[in-house]
Amino acid sequence: MPRQQRIKSNSGYYHIMLRGNERNNIFKGDEDKHRFIEIMHEKKKNNRFYLHAFCLMDNHVHLLLREGMEDVAAVMKRITVSYVHYFNKKYKRVGHLFQDRFKSEAVEQDRYLLTLTRYIHQNPVKAGIVKRASDYKWSSYNSYLNNDNENCFAKMLDTDTILGFFSEDKDVAIEKYKEYMNEECDDTYIDLKDDTEIIDEKEARELFLKMLMDKGYESNNSQMAQISNDLIKEFRQKTHLSVRKIAAITGLSKDKVSKILRN
Repeated sequence: MPRQQRIKSNSGYYHIMLRGNERNNIFKGDEDKHRFIEIMHEKKKNNRFYLHAFCLMDNHVHLLLREGMEDVAAVMKRITVSYVHYFNKKYKRVGHLFQDRFKSEAVEQDRYLLTLTRYIHQNPVKAGIVKRASDYKWSSYNSYLNNDNENCFAKMLDTDTILGFFSEDKDVAIEKYKEYMNEECDDTYIDLKDDTEIIDEKEARELFLKMLMDKGYESNNSQMAQISNDLIKEFRQKTHLSVRKIAAITGLSKDKVSKILRN
C-alpha cells in the first residue's frame, strides 16, 4: 500500500507522534529520555524549528512544533536518525526502532493549539502513570509553570505563544493556563485513532504471556501475585486496554490494576 501524502500545514505548526516498532519501548530509562531531549535541543539550533510542547512516554513521543528554517520531514529525520544511532549503539542492537514514519497532523487554528498542548501534557495522567501533569518529569508542562526559566527544559521551548493566548501578563497567563489544564476534556488526536489500536483479547493474552516469560515469571497464581507494577504499566502502554480488560487478562482485581496505574 502506498504511503499517504503528508498534509502540509499552512501555519507551519504540527502535532508529531513517534512510536516504537511493534509497540516496543523506545526509552529504557531516564538516561534515554534525557538523551532524546538533548538531541532535540541540538537539532533545533539555527532556528531549524520551534518547540512548543512535548511529552516522552516509554513507547511513544508527542511533540508540538513549528517549522523554522527546515521543513518538518527534515527536522524529524535529523532527530530520529541521531537517536536511533545512540539507542542501537548503547544497547548493541540493529534494525528499526520507530514504527514506520512519524505521524503528523497540521495545526491551523489557535483553539487547536491550546487543546493540543493540554492533551500532550495530560498524556501521562490519562495513561494512569501520574495523578497530576505536574508530577510527570518528562513533559514540557512544568516549563509552562516556571516564569523564571529555572526548569531544565525551558531554554529550548517557546512557551510564550501558548501563554500569550491567556494574557500579556505572564504571571496571569500561567495561572489561567493551570486552570485550563484542570478543565474536564475529551480531546482526541492522532494517537487515539492510530496509536490506541484495537487489540483483540487473544492477541493481548499472548502478548502478556510473552512479557511474563521475558521477565522470568510463570503464569500461575502464586507467581501472578508477585508481578511488578512496572510490568502492568508496560502492558497498559503497549495495549492501551481498559482497566477491566487488563484485570481479566492478568487475573488481578480491577481495584489493584487501577491503583497500580495511578501510582
